[in-house]
Amino acid sequence: MINDMIAIISDHWLLLLIGQYPNGPLGGLANTLILSALSIALAFPVSILFALARLSKWRMLRWPVTALVYITRGVPLLMLILWSYFLVPLLTGADVPSFVTMLTTLVVYQGAFLSEVVRGGIVALGHGQMEAAKALGHSYLGAMRFIILPQALYNMIPSIISTFVSTIKDTTLGYVINVPDLTFAANQVNNQLLTQPFQVFLILAIVYYAICWSLTQVANIIERRITRRRAGETRGPAVPAEPRPIALEQP
Repeated sequence: MINDMIAIISDHWLLLLIGQYPNGPLGGLANTLILSALSIALAFPVSILFALARLSKWRMLRWPVTALVYITRGVPLLMLILWSYFLVPLLTGADVPSFVTMLTTLVVYQGAFLSEVVRGGIVALGHGQMEAAKALGHSYLGAMRFIILPQALYNMIPSIISTFVSTIKDTTLGYVINVPDLTFAANQVNNQLLTQPFQVFLILAIVYYAICWSLTQVANIIERRITRRRAGETRGPAVPAEPRPIALEQP
């Protein structure tokens, strides 16, 4: 079986890596990573806006965003993908590429999940940070921009990487709307071979596992560094002991 897997990789590595490109659309692993990176990059500012809206004192702003976050988190991602795929062209009257549909869905979906991480990071800092910022003359937005969010987002880095790992796995659902990602490329390879589906999809699982495991290790390393840094800030600098006087013997 290992020889079969090596032969499949040797014969179809380019299709698994970039899809039909340059004779067709970019696909394969490259498209999966691009889709995941764009999703997190766009979902990140969306999550900050959602979190600030949920922390707002204005009910007309807080309630709709809270409802959107709850609905998005409570509905399976596959359902959101299908809704977007069929509903957006119906509302706009235009054909929307499957890549754009998947990207938009992932931005909203991951933005809702990340918003809870951002909100938790802000709440964890306590009210003392905001009160101190206002005492220094900052407005609410100024305090959020220069004091609260930098601290909260720094503590969130491991969670952001973990969300990126989750997004990479979520991109596999794009197969149902023909997004040319790594899963789509693996299925093309399987359709060509027909007799080795176990080997093909085992290769697919190994690739996803290797990527996600590597990113998870990066998140763990960063989390340990943040923990050590916060522990050092909590202890503060060591205070040198005062020198003790030396008693001189009397002659």
